[in-house]
Order: sequence, then structure tokens, then C-alpha cells
Amino acid sequence: MEHYLAHLDRAIRHYPDQLALVDYMESEDARRYTFKQLAQQIESLNALFDQLGLKAGDKIALVGRNCANWAVAYLAIAAFKGVIVSILQDFTPKDICALVEHSDAKLLMVGPIIWAGLKEEQLPALRGVISLSDFSLIQGDDDARQAHEAWRKKAQEAGNNSEWDFKGFCTYNFDELVLINYTSGSTGNPKGVMLTNRSLSNNVDVGREYLPAIPGEKVVSMLPLAHMFGQVCELLYPLVSGCTIYFLGRTPTPSVLLKALQEVQPYLIVTVPLVIEKIYKKAIAPRVNKKDIRFFWHVPVIGDIIKKVIQKKLRKTFGGHLRYFLCGGAAIDPIVEKCLLDVRFPLDVGYGMTECGPLIGGEVISGFKARSGGKPVIGMEVRIADPNEEGVGEIQVRGENLFIGYYKNEEATKAAFTRDGWFKTGDLGTMDRKKNIYIKGRIKTMILGASGQNIYPEDIESRINNEQAVAESLVVSREGKLVALIFPDQAVSQFDQTYWDMILQRINQALPQYSRLHHVEIMEKEFEKTPKKSIRRFLYEDKH
Repeated sequence: MEHYLAHLDRAIRHYPDQLALVDYMESEDARRYTFKQLAQQIESLNALFDQLGLKAGDKIALVGRNCANWAVAYLAIAAFKGVIVSILQDFTPKDICALVEHSDAKLLMVGPIIWAGLKEEQLPALRGVISLSDFSLIQGDDDARQAHEAWRKKAQEAGNNSEWDFKGFCTYNFDELVLINYTSGSTGNPKGVMLTNRSLSNNVDVGREYLPAIPGEKVVSMLPLAHMFGQVCELLYPLVSGCTIYFLGRTPTPSVLLKALQEVQPYLIVTVPLVIEKIYKKAIAPRVNKKDIRFFWHVPVIGDIIKKVIQKKLRKTFGGHLRYFLCGGAAIDPIVEKCLLDVRFPLDVGYGMTECGPLIGGEVISGFKARSGGKPVIGMEVRIADPNEEGVGEIQVRGENLFIGYYKNEEATKAAFTRDGWFKTGDLGTMDRKKNIYIKGRIKTMILGASGQNIYPEDIESRINNEQAVAESLVVSREGKLVALIFPDQAVSQFDQTYWDMILQRINQALPQYSRLHHVEIMEKEFEKTPKKSIRRFLYEDKH
């Protein structure tokens, strides 16, 4: 295994004038950095951290939209040997403030849009707040302002100096904490997943081994960088391989995304099933389902020609240079998967979770087996605990990628591991003789959002149950959408749909975008319960 910063060090020295990070957007905040400029900015921010009195091991919170400066800040904190606290920008302002406080962060680096929604009085005592738009100080005491001004002057002087000697990064601190990634907000117990440089390094090595990149190739970053899937697969692994990362920086609507793909022409697309399923329904299914196409689909020669035409059109849709289409975060529709594999589209599906930073299962495209989540990746072991007669049991893992616990949550950490040190994923699955992993369902009630976010229905239900008109509630997934099933208080059961729509709106305002409810269904009968008076959740969950 090689430290991911050692890979980055090599890319900086070999390709100093090649573009590394680019904001794919038209705005005053748009930035672009060559590998040399990236290294200079990392060193400059390290000097700022030092001026502000920060030390190795200090936590620095990072929250904002995908952009070049987010990536610069992330790498600068890692190079400083600080601890990155990555927070999804979809969290509510209240949750963001609570997580900054819970993490013991001493500095907040934040995007201007997020900062506009935060209340300064809710933030804990910080050394300062730095804007991700230009690394200016937007909040801090007199000492912080003096330190920032001194840093700004030195940075300006350094910028005027044509001579620059890159000193390189620390690459021996494999087992030091580098990242706290929060998987939930302030409702309930916040779960800050603690990951080391070893986890990130092994994940990067897996990417380089399974999906080799050619320096100078391009990637469009569209998944949230605060989520481990996007963080490792759209940023770290391709960047340290010498690739250029284009940050979409806006909502990936079909028109915006397709335009970016045509212009950037990426070699790799990392996404969730929802994206490819929409494209399939819109562009592929109408053609494949035609009677004449269906008739010739399995006919030798003619069928091969048809499939080749579809594959070429798909590749052209994604820019024409696509070599890998990596899908994860949720199960892909089997019909869509089969069609893509039939036409030899470069589909690769992985299996992972935040606690493994994120990779557990993966495979080279030529070895990928349909409906699986790949095989255990390099450095990871997987076992099926207490399998039933069908071989289905809990998927448990251990290895290089594994987290070291939940920050300030010993109870949750202890509950997550077996006595012999294996992490309990909470997933049910099987493995075949070739070690292919098949996910069968989840033990716990967590719902995996369409973009890979962890959604805890109990958190939403607690909000709903606080409404006066609600006796009890259940949040379930129905055809990929979150639905609130509500059994009303009999005293107010006469309220009409308009009233429930108002409750829905009020609840959604307090929730992150990805966990908002699609609609409310009013239950006429009380939920069926176990002897312990727990709702029999499985009776109401999506059966599809």
C-alpha cells in the first residue's frame, strides 16, 4: 500500500502544468488549478493554519458545494496532519452548527451560500470561519484577523516570487485519524465515522488497481464530496492518478449533466443507480422494447449489431471517451443492469459504506458478475455470519479500510463490532464460491437514499410524532420515495388533506433535501405491533 499523498506528490512533480481542479461553472467564484498551483495553495493554507495557532490533530470542519476550493481545503487539512470534518451541505443549518460543535472543530471552512443560512450565535467558539470562495476570513476575533492579514501578505509575497521549491507531503502517518465523516444530523446520537490515512490510502489503491487511469484524463464530479463515495471515487483516486477533476457545482439536472459530459468527455463516471435508470427509461427502453428489436435481440450477428449500435450511442451520450461507469450507493434495477451488460456497456457495481471509507466489494469490469457487489477488495475480508439454510446471514468485514470508531460515541462503536473484531454492516447477504457478494436486504431499518445517503426513519418519525394531530407514524420507502404513514390522533382525525399537506411541508423544512418526504398516507387502522409494542415495520415497507 502507498500513501495517497505520495501518489499526489508524484503527480505534482510529473505534471506540474497540467490542470488538476476546475470549476465547471460561470461565476466569480470559479477557480482552476494546475497541479503546481494546487501544491502551492495547499502549502499556503498550511501556513494559514499555522498562523491561526492550529496544530496537527486539530479538527477543521468543511461544508460547502462541490468546488475546486473544497478539494484544496480537504487536501490542505490532510497535508497539515489535521482532521477533516466533512459535513453534507444538505444538512439543515441547525444540524450543521450542532455537528461543528460535536466534532470539537477549531476552524470552519464554509461555502458562502451555506454561511448565509447559519446563525453565528449557534456556532461554538472557533478560531475563525474561512470562506471557501476565496479563503478570506469571514468571522474571527482580533487575533484571528491579525493572523489572517499576516498570512495574506506573506501569500502575496510568495506569489510574486518565481522560485518555488516543493517540499512534499508527510506520507508515513498511515494510522493517524484524518477524517470524521458524519452519517446523520443532530437528531438522535450523531455518528461521526473516524477514518485513518490507511483507509483512504487503501481505497485509493483499489481504485487505481481496478479502474486504471491515464494521466490527463478527465472526471466530472457530481456526487456530494462530503459523501465517501464521491470523495474517494470522484476526487482522491483520479486526482492522485494525474487526472483533471471538473466540479459540476450545481444540481445535476439532465440538461446540465449531459452538456458537461459532452464538453468534458470523462473517462470515468461515478454515480448512483437513479441516474442510469432515468437514462435507460428515456433513451434506451423505447428502442429495446420495440417488437423488431426484441425479436432480433438474441439472434446471432444481427443481435450483436443492434447491441453494438446501442452501446455506441450510450458512450456518445456520456461524452465519447467513457471507459468505466461505476455505480454504487444503492441496488441497480436488474432489468437495467442486464440490458447494459448485454450491450457490453462498461458497467461496474461496487458495495461499500461510510465505515469502510467506502469500499468493501468491487471488481474489474471484465470480472464483474451481474447482481453482485463485487468481491472483497484488496485489503478487506468479508464473512457471512450465522447463515441460514439459504446461506444468507449478516455481512461482516475487517481489514485496511475499516474505521476506528464513532467519534465520542463509545456505545455505538462497541455495538458495531463483534467480540473478535469484525464490523457488523447490518446488511444481509451471501457469497458464492468465487467470493462474489450478494446483498439480500438490511437488518436495520436504515433507508439508503437514491444518492447513497444514509436515512434514518426514526429521526424523521420523531419529528412527525411531535405534531399534535399524530398518534404514531412510520417512514418507509415506496418506489424509491420516502412516504410518511400516519395514524392520527382520534380526536383530530377529521382534519382534511390540506392539513396533512401543511404538516408535510413543515416537517420537510426541517429535513435535509435527500431525506424529505414525498407524501403522507393516512392510516385508518393502528399499526400492527410485536408483543413488545414495536411496529411490525416489514409489513409496511416497499415490496418491490
